[in-house]
Amino acid sequence: MTSTLSETERLASPPAFQQVSTGRKAKNALATVLVWLSFLIAVAPLVWVLYTVIANGIKRIPYTNWWSQDFGSVLSDEVGGGVLHAIIGTLEQGLMCAIISVPLGLLVAIYLVEYGRDTRLAKVTTFMVDILSGVPSIVAALFIYALWITTFGLPRSGFAVSLALVLLMIPVVVRSAEEMLRIVPDDLREASYALGVPKWKTIMKIVLPTAMSGIISGVMMALARVMGETAPLLVLVGYSAYVNWDLFGDNQASLPLLMNTERATNSMEPGSVGFDRIWGAALTLVIIIALINLIATVVSRLVAPKKK
Repeated sequence: MTSTLSETERLASPPAFQQVSTGRKAKNALATVLVWLSFLIAVAPLVWVLYTVIANGIKRIPYTNWWSQDFGSVLSDEVGGGVLHAIIGTLEQGLMCAIISVPLGLLVAIYLVEYGRDTRLAKVTTFMVDILSGVPSIVAALFIYALWITTFGLPRSGFAVSLALVLLMIPVVVRSAEEMLRIVPDDLREASYALGVPKWKTIMKIVLPTAMSGIISGVMMALARVMGETAPLLVLVGYSAYVNWDLFGDNQASLPLLMNTERATNSMEPGSVGFDRIWGAALTLVIIIALINLIATVVSRLVAPKKK
């Protein structure tokens, strides 16, 4: 009797997998359409910008002298020359900025996650990082101008630009590194502590290698942001049409500064020398940032924890 009742109840119960109603299918289709529409709306400006830059800047890119010469040997309205001087200045200023920003930002992130959780100093530090992340680039440039040039009496230079870019890069590095360190499971830390490994060695040998892939990506994102800034260049260094390897003295060009200078001195009519130089420099900057991100992606994959 009990077996028969159980069989009857089992047959009377609804099936585990029921057919999806028409209303749910319609809602799912509507949500899918809205998601794709939002994606296309977000991507459309990016595609349009990339198309515009490539279409207008591709004219000068294929020539060898564009990558191997400067504008010192040609007149401002004369066809020829290249952006080697601006590429060198951009890379030097960005590299110096990264050398200063990455260790500082990473140390701050390690303190916030590993040592200063819920402490008053950590809260103050987080608040100051939030404020610094919202500082306009012109304010950072004016601060370095007042401190480095007016107070200390040092000359305008590419290094002063790097100092201003440091103020813009550190908050991004701190935030990205902090999030990557928080993702590391606490089980890894506890297992290391259980084996008697000191905390500092656990951070160096366990936590940082686990989060290194994401940290590298965050650093490259921050570097790509500051390499396109123009305001610090206008305030802290003058433009030079010649190659200048000295980061600490004299004028030094960079790709954003070159574009601003050409806009001020040459005609912007389509097909003119100034028009081709500006769009060519813009495309060059995009290519350099894309290459840096590509290298960072490869490195992050190599240092990522291997999965069996």
